Amino acid sequence: MTMSPLLSLPGAVPAEGPDEGVAAHYGDLFREQRSLANGSGFVDLSHRGVVTVSGADRLSWLHLLLTQHVDDLAPHTATEALILSAHGHIEHALYLVDDGATTWMHIEPGTQQALLAYLESMKFFYRVDVADATDAYGVVFLPAGSITPVPAEWAVRETPYGRDVFVPRAELESFAAGTGPAVGVLAHEALRIEAHRPRLGLETDHRTIPHELGWLESAVHLNKGCYRGQETVARVHNLGRPPRRLVFLHLDGSEVRLPGHGAPVRIATDGAEGPDGGEGRTVGFITSSARHWELGPIALALVKRNTPERAVLLAEDTAAAQETVVAP
Repeated sequence: MTMSPLLSLPGAVPAEGPDEGVAAHYGDLFREQRSLANGSGFVDLSHRGVVTVSGADRLSWLHLLLTQHVDDLAPHTATEALILSAHGHIEHALYLVDDGATTWMHIEPGTQQALLAYLESMKFFYRVDVADATDAYGVVFLPAGSITPVPAEWAVRETPYGRDVFVPRAELESFAAGTGPAVGVLAHEALRIEAHRPRLGLETDHRTIPHELGWLESAVHLNKGCYRGQETVARVHNLGRPPRRLVFLHLDGSEVRLPGHGAPVRIATDGAEGPDGGEGRTVGFITSSARHWELGPIALALVKRNTPERAVLLAEDTAAAQETVVAP
């Protein structure tokens, strides 16, 4: 695990779990969320893995392995992609950009060795070089609307939500010093949950397929050539029947404790009896939860596909009104 030097900033409280190594917050969670929403501040994501692929065949080679169409990816164009198992289950989520000479990607903390092993095993005769750049570069997130200048030689992923900047680790502290208020990963997570964006290891388990999380829209190209797991993607897409679906939950704000990852989700009131049974039946589990500066306590959950959309749910013992993310 890489410990960020930005943990020495005033007020930094270390994060736990998958985000260990960076700050959870700097003393004022809601102020930090407001900063991001207003386009100011930065989030230290330097605990995330960074992998680079260079060489003349890098994009055509990645195109054969990923769910996304990247064969003709234009320089400085951000995209997302998945690597699936042979059965179509999600193994890796990659956040990519190509600078014209190198493809940069950041991935979940601690997953780079497994990803590198897979990529190395698939090189064959292709002219590509794969490298773990985690020790040399850290990711810093700048929200949409940020006017922070970034050196032209640094790789940047420009997305509707903001910029992922691949910062040389030797320059993390100096870059942070000139960027504005530090924001912890809890604020970043709250806005991710609000935007219904899935995260590997939280919204996924060993059997998750892209259709369940809405990743078909952002990370899967349905009209490209063969890749591992494509048969499952095509079959489920054509049948339209993924076994589970992602929902967004507004949690009862009178409860003091947030339901954590893995907490059971049950039907509280059904409205009309569904095919999976009626009230009290467990239909899924919480994947992520947060306290939002405007919406109050919120969560994402993975529930059975035919859970009634009108149902009021219980996250552990907390009442939850659902919004559809992936339609049944």
